[in-house]
Amino acid sequence: MARWFALKPADAGFFTSAPHVFRYVKHFDATPEQVWVSLQSDESLAAWGKTVGSLTWTSPRPFGVGTTREVGTGPALVREQFFEWTEGSGYSFFATEANLPLFRRFAEDYRIEPEGTGTRFTWLVAIEPVGPLKLPFTVLAPALKAGFGRAAADGQRYFATR
Repeated sequence: MARWFALKPADAGFFTSAPHVFRYVKHFDATPEQVWVSLQSDESLAAWGKTVGSLTWTSPRPFGVGTTREVGTGPALVREQFFEWTEGSGYSFFATEANLPLFRRFAEDYRIEPEGTGTRFTWLVAIEPVGPLKLPFTVLAPALKAGFGRAAADGQRYFATR
């Protein structure tokens, strides 16, 4: 059984105040409706590629503020709680627990909007590492940004083949 480490909650202000904020903007060859359906599907980002290995919604449908899920990327597992949900255009969540003691706070924001015949996908990742990891996170920030960015690129490829 995994050991869980509690994280501090976050809100929308964390996307501007976090020590590390990574921003990704991609054009998806799909309508906003198609992207939205994918984001809240049973597989969600796990269907887009190998970056997200597992995703389990732990709240019943319909989803909204307060919804929870568990996401796995490699050896890391994170439990998330949604604090903002705008049906059809985006949502935000913060991590409540992780199986690795890496983060003090962690949050993500997903936005979708029409762009030509497709969708503009904007994704923010906000991270505050635990104290002893502040310096390593600062040094590794470019690599971390590239690593997280693979999920956005996965989405771009996923919708290009649909």
